[in-house]
Amino acid sequence: MDATQNLHPPSSSPNYTDDPHPNYSRISIMRILPGDPVLAVIGSRNASEQQIEALRHQLGLDKPLYLQYLGYIGGLFRGDFGYSMVRLDPVTTELAIALPATIELTFWSMLLAIPLGIYSGVVAAKHVGGKIDASIRIGSLVRWCVPVFWFGLVLQILVVQYGLPFPIAGQASSRMIGVPDVTGLYVVDAVLGRNPQALADAFLHLLLPVLTLGTTMAASITQIARTNIIGVLGEDYIKVASLKGCTDERVFQKHALPNALIPILTYTGLQVAVLLQGAILTETVFSWPGLGRLLIVAVGYRDFNLIQGCVIFFALVVSVANLIVDISYAMVDPRVRL
Repeated sequence: MDATQNLHPPSSSPNYTDDPHPNYSRISIMRILPGDPVLAVIGSRNASEQQIEALRHQLGLDKPLYLQYLGYIGGLFRGDFGYSMVRLDPVTTELAIALPATIELTFWSMLLAIPLGIYSGVVAAKHVGGKIDASIRIGSLVRWCVPVFWFGLVLQILVVQYGLPFPIAGQASSRMIGVPDVTGLYVVDAVLGRNPQALADAFLHLLLPVLTLGTTMAASITQIARTNIIGVLGEDYIKVASLKGCTDERVFQKHALPNALIPILTYTGLQVAVLLQGAILTETVFSWPGLGRLLIVAVGYRDFNLIQGCVIFFALVVSVANLIVDISYAMVDPRVRL
């Protein structure tokens, strides 16, 4: 909001990470549901009605809803996402601080999910109707049906129960102290700082969240890969290639797999939205300081501008991911290049 640009944070602005019981249930139609970000800013301090109304005026919340909407849209065209109504920092600053953690989590999750999902689907398709196929199908189906947050909690319980040396929360420990903050990506910064202890620490903190998020996506990719590969193997050109004397492995690598990858790529691009949804729950369970956790806590504070900024950013990420998938078609299918 333009009215907030001359604001200065109050001396005791609440910290998002200090809220133990945020209300997660009011993400949609936030502005017409009960709750007031002004009260979140004021907190437990005694404030008069005049002070509350003055702050509401500064935040622009005393304007009609349509004027608030038009003002926000106008700011977007100027690249202005507004100010956080609770922290009173620019929304772009809040997003920039949390973005590296989400990038790191989703990158390693996809690095696990895509090869694992395609490989599992290939193995299942090669043994269609057999015990290996049945095991992979049932395992992927069960994993896909298990909620992300429940799977993460089970991993945490197992680690604590058996005393395994894996962190169950946070992005890093004290071993990251002294590592230069160049990119905000802890693995990359540990490599740039040539600190093997910090690198090991960063990977240990990534292990459980990546297993939680990556295996969820891998389970769905396994199902779609198996289905498409089985369909391609039944095509006439596959039979002709076999009759010409090509080995089964060559037929599979040169003819079946490239053609089966096209719908798999499409599905993987669509899964980015699901991956971001899972990242919100994963970051909440593992106290991962990324955009998902920022969004959840912002919902608890009714921080409208920050919620809108997160949602818009997620929409942009999904759009870019689908654009990359469309471009990648040319690398897989020569007909697209023509």
